[in-house]
Amino acid sequence: MTAGRFRKYLGEGSIRYSIFTYFTVTALVAIIIIGFSLYSRFSEQLTDEVQKENQILMNQVSRSVDSYLRTLMKLSDAIYYSVLKNKDISDEAIGSQLKLLYDNNMDALENIALFSREGELLKAVPAARLKTDLDVTGESWFQETLKKTENMHFSLPHVQYVFDNAEGQYHWVVSVSRAVEITQGAYVSQGVLLLDIRYSSLEQLLNSVTLGNKGYVYLVSNDGKLIYHPKNQLIDSGRVQENHQEAAALRDGMHEERFQGEKRFVTVKTVGYTGWKLVGITPAKGISFSGVKTRLFIVFVILLILFLLILINYYISSRITDPIHELEKSVGELEEGNLEAEISIRGSYEIQHLGRSITTMAQQIQVLMKDIVAEHESKRKSEFATLQSQINPHFLYNTLDIIVWMIENEQKSEAVKVVTALARFFRISLSRGKSIISVGDELEHVRNYLMIQHMRFKNKFSYQIEAEPDVLALTSLKLMLQPLVENAIYHGMEFMDGDGEILIRAWKEKDELIFLIEDNGLGMLKEQVERLFSDTSHVPSRRGSGIGVRNVNERIKLYFGDMYGLTIDSEPDEGTRIYIRLPAVSYDELAQKEGFNKAGEKEGKTRAEEIGGRNQR
Repeated sequence: MTAGRFRKYLGEGSIRYSIFTYFTVTALVAIIIIGFSLYSRFSEQLTDEVQKENQILMNQVSRSVDSYLRTLMKLSDAIYYSVLKNKDISDEAIGSQLKLLYDNNMDALENIALFSREGELLKAVPAARLKTDLDVTGESWFQETLKKTENMHFSLPHVQYVFDNAEGQYHWVVSVSRAVEITQGAYVSQGVLLLDIRYSSLEQLLNSVTLGNKGYVYLVSNDGKLIYHPKNQLIDSGRVQENHQEAAALRDGMHEERFQGEKRFVTVKTVGYTGWKLVGITPAKGISFSGVKTRLFIVFVILLILFLLILINYYISSRITDPIHELEKSVGELEEGNLEAEISIRGSYEIQHLGRSITTMAQQIQVLMKDIVAEHESKRKSEFATLQSQINPHFLYNTLDIIVWMIENEQKSEAVKVVTALARFFRISLSRGKSIISVGDELEHVRNYLMIQHMRFKNKFSYQIEAEPDVLALTSLKLMLQPLVENAIYHGMEFMDGDGEILIRAWKEKDELIFLIEDNGLGMLKEQVERLFSDTSHVPSRRGSGIGVRNVNERIKLYFGDMYGLTIDSEPDEGTRIYIRLPAVSYDELAQKEGFNKAGEKEGKTRAEEIGGRNQR
């Protein structure tokens, strides 16, 4: 198969076979080149180089630790031979010389103390006193020192417990003790010189040592007890394990072991005089190549392979991923809401098919969204229209009872007013099925409602309607004020002791039409106000219209937008203020735009104009 036919096959084939063919060939070539080049040349050399490097580093660390311990031994010799030997212990110069040696080595020293054979503390720098009820003659380090007077004894790390600490802080130390001769007048007796070495100084010496990738060094005594380990706390808590017991039994040199399922190299070096062993651990997987020539050759081979892989993969990416990236951008535009975005249809068969499917899906989504929005809006308007058309029979019955009572009591003029108000109330409530009416008609509607309720409740409240003349011809939502006034009467004033007052105002503020419904009723708590907007379990009142505050607010937002609606300001025993914000739109312009039926509206406007400037009872 020629190169042209091969490229054509891959270009017209599916994306799965294209990726499989390209990357399989690339991976096989890379694995063969790297495997044969590196394995045959460096497998044996690598292990040898790692062992040499670790051995050299361990020798350096061992010399550093050995030098550190010899410095401490020299300090002990200096104290004994230059300060204590053949000098009367009562000489005050001894204390000054001990203090000078301590000050010069205080970074490494915690305490210098001199004890008699009977355990009496003769000298201590810095000044300290023995812990209460502590008999040093019973301590193992004290007894071991007097038993082997010719040796210098090193303890394992421990918390300093011999002396009381005024600050209440006790540090980790390594104790160095030796037998000394003490001169007291004409008598010479045996004693013990104790140096407490700060463990932190030894820890700092070993903390900076690392062996290769994730390699580390630790210090162990000849009987297998840990002296230093970088993960000492984790080992003590049992969260990490170390093979230190077996390492203590190994001879100096390089060893190979398998611990917890992993192969690793162990380098052991004995520290002189103490018998401690320095152990270096290097995981086999962390070994790196060494040697200048070897490294240069490896770098050259790797760079060459990377260069070839970059060229091949770049060509692969341009043929396979570019169409996917273009399709991804198109899908991103769809996610942002641009359903009319042009979908990229190019590349292999699967990508082209996917692009065409996404195009079809976007078109279907557009159609479905338009249908859903239209259906939802129609349903909401139908629900609100049905709700606002409900006339509670109790309100009608009570109003008719009032009319009958007035006629029986020969209050014919008052009965005429109630009948006229009721007729006008029903006329505007029906409004030939329209939901949008003028501000004048809406105010006339609520005025008729208030007139009827005022007579029904026998002058228990007074009301006032104020409107600027230029707002009467603006657009309003039908049956918007009456439910709110109804709430003010039934829930705000029905149980008041005094006379109630209701104020309705309408004015224009910049591009907004604002209504205010204010009463001096019982008021509400903040939680009650919030429930008015969130209550979804609407149950019509036996005495009201059945249209709640939440429904009025939702009707306003449905017809005019989310930036408009109700705001309620209420305090218990101080009354309630309800603000309604609508857009200031001319009713005539909206009627012409929407094609409203204007027959019979002239009479309604004439009555609406009478409201401006008129103050009702």
